[in-house]
Amino acid sequence: MAEVLFGDVNPGGKLPISIPRSAGHLPVFYNHKPSARRGYLWDEVSPLFPFGFGLSYTTFRLDRLRLTRKRIPRTGSTRVLVDVTNTGPRAGSEVVQMYIRDRVSSVTRPVKELKGFQKVWLEPGQTQTVALDITPASLAFYDVNMDYVVEPGEFEIKVGASSRDEDLQQVVLTVTP
Repeated sequence: MAEVLFGDVNPGGKLPISIPRSAGHLPVFYNHKPSARRGYLWDEVSPLFPFGFGLSYTTFRLDRLRLTRKRIPRTGSTRVLVDVTNTGPRAGSEVVQMYIRDRVSSVTRPVKELKGFQKVWLEPGQTQTVALDITPASLAFYDVNMDYVVEPGEFEIKVGASSRDEDLQQVVLTVTP
């Protein structure tokens, strides 16, 4: 415990829930439907600490977000790649999180869903490329007939250090029929 308090050891962890600003903000979750986050007039509806948030004794930067294939068929797969750099003075770990949003679908879908993550350990100044797979299972959902389907269209692939929009970078994946 003393090593953590004095910064000799860099602990790592991410929140498995969102922490609301007050009881009046309940329920709060990152994967809400587009019309679900209503609040009082002129009030902040974002959580105090978002899902996936964490602290560290070092800092990280995510750069060069890209897809190996920007267009895939409904049964196809691709990978999202991002470079993670430890920009701080200490070694530490970062959890790279991938969220997916279907821009247009036959049923109402959440604004983002966690579909992959990977923890990387980096020394100061070190950069590593993280690859996360996007498969048909990452894009599928139950439609109005309760069939598990992948609909063609555009999907927003968001990658970052937490579910907060300001922490996420985005690329667009096109799924063809």
